[in-house]
Amino acid sequence: MTDLDARLRAVERAVADLQDALRPAGGDTPAAPADDVLWALTELEGRSPGAVLMAGSVTVPGAGEVRWQYARPGAALLDADWSELSGTLDALAHPARLAILQHVLGGVHGTAQLLEQPSVGTTGQLHHHLRQLVAAGWLASTRRGHYEVPAARVVPLLVTVLAAHR
Repeated sequence: MTDLDARLRAVERAVADLQDALRPAGGDTPAAPADDVLWALTELEGRSPGAVLMAGSVTVPGAGEVRWQYARPGAALLDADWSELSGTLDALAHPARLAILQHVLGGVHGTAQLLEQPSVGTTGQLHHHLRQLVAAGWLASTRRGHYEVPAARVVPLLVTVLAAHR
């Protein structure tokens, strides 16, 4: 064996060692490098190519930490009947309802407290908006006159707000 062959084998061993070091435990997909700005996408593509994922972890006043994730195949989302989602999305399409959700996530749960907020309108308007948010599943009534954003809706709500940012 020549010196060149020995050096080539040493380089091949080093590359194999690096690949092993980057491979997550129990998997065949290399882990994303630490500086990968698309680390979540890289991981998703390794686990479920062609999927769309939303995930998050947030501390909500009064409720504690909420951790949530949901993924669907992209093709299933593209083929779904989007018109069925109009009621759920329409419930978010009013400044007062968005303000109510933000206040509730911020720890304001009672109707009396909500009425103190200038952005929610009159008593009648507040109750109208609360009914729409409850019907769409964005709010739940925990007891008479008290509301919360269900844990399973916290991250989707924040993802929707994030998607609307420019």
